[in-house]
Amino acid sequence: MRNRSAAMEMSVGTIVTIVLLMGVLVLGVFLIQRIFTSAKGAIDLTDEQLKNEINKLFAEESKISIYPGTKLVEIKQENTDQMGIGIRNLLPGTAGTSKFFYEVIISDPDLQQKCGITEQTASRWITTGRAENDIPIASGDFSPQRVLFEIPVGAPLCTIRYRVNVCLNKQCSGGGESYATDSFDIKIKAK
Repeated sequence: MRNRSAAMEMSVGTIVTIVLLMGVLVLGVFLIQRIFTSAKGAIDLTDEQLKNEINKLFAEESKISIYPGTKLVEIKQENTDQMGIGIRNLLPGTAGTSKFFYEVIISDPDLQQKCGITEQTASRWITTGRAENDIPIASGDFSPQRVLFEIPVGAPLCTIRYRVNVCLNKQCSGGGESYATDSFDIKIKAK
């Protein structure tokens, strides 16, 4: 009789332990999933959310900020994602608004050898936000911008570096005064 009672107590204890451990395992998987899904690009963010995220990334004296902060977005072939760019007006001795221009260019000298594509091909993957003119930004304020990438099927599985050039008044390639520059990477993954 004692053996049956002891065996029953042991079985109940084991079952309770297993149920508690399963609960902890499910909670752990849920938290890990939330962490990894929050680290993706800017494609799912509303304009206000993107503005808030870019504002968090600005250092006190930085003129440009790129979201996500890792400056790397992984995009699968046949998918679309985007980078967020923030431009802050830190021009000394100015009041009111100033006009800015930005352009996104390829900044990867070994692109042909590394990926087997030309700069023109990699530039065509920017579907929206390659450049913008006359962005009015009040003194001390910032403006968020989006650069949308669409990666086609058959794109090489490699990482490409892009550079954001911000200029005053005119296009950077048209002789505009350089204001700030930064870079980010797009890593292409299999679909």
